[in-house]
Amino acid sequence: MNSLAKNPKQALRHVYVALLRAVNVGGNNIVSMRELKARFEGLGFERVATYINSGNVIFSTAETDPRKLEKKIEQMLSKEFQLDSKVVIRSLAEMEQLVASLPKNWTDPDWRYNVIFLRHTIDSEKILEELTAKGDHEQIGYRLGTVLWSAQASEINRTNMQKLSSRKIFRDMTVRNLNTTKKLCELMQKADADTLTSRR
Repeated sequence: MNSLAKNPKQALRHVYVALLRAVNVGGNNIVSMRELKARFEGLGFERVATYINSGNVIFSTAETDPRKLEKKIEQMLSKEFQLDSKVVIRSLAEMEQLVASLPKNWTDPDWRYNVIFLRHTIDSEKILEELTAKGDHEQIGYRLGTVLWSAQASEINRTNMQKLSSRKIFRDMTVRNLNTTKKLCELMQKADADTLTSRR
């Protein structure tokens, strides 16, 4: 009998990131990352870690259904922090696929690059029919589960996407910049490696 069969607590764990929407933005929905980490641990999640102050929580769990995870976390946020905050869950595999597919020309320091994560309720390439770019200073693309938005920094206030926050559809989106997206993927890979090491 192998060691995993002897100890069910060592069952396979999957690494996810929970992307919380509208947390610590403009002085609203203030949440301590230390308290948030403790609440995630209270839900039974393992290897919980937060990254910066905008509501990014990496964790591992045996659960494989992202919809169940989203519901569980949203209920906790409502109960413990009185937040009506939507949550987007992404697995390590999904984040790795996303980062590998990002445009190679997202390198110009005069442009701003953002990844808009979509909840499953609105995830479709057809969303681009509602999100049109304005002129040559704005570009919009689709990847599974995300919209990629880039804009010339000097013209960003003139873009169509700058007005997105006033639209109902924005409630099912959460935005991270390019650097944050890549860093989250790196941290998830490290968490996964640590998890595998602990199971040996």
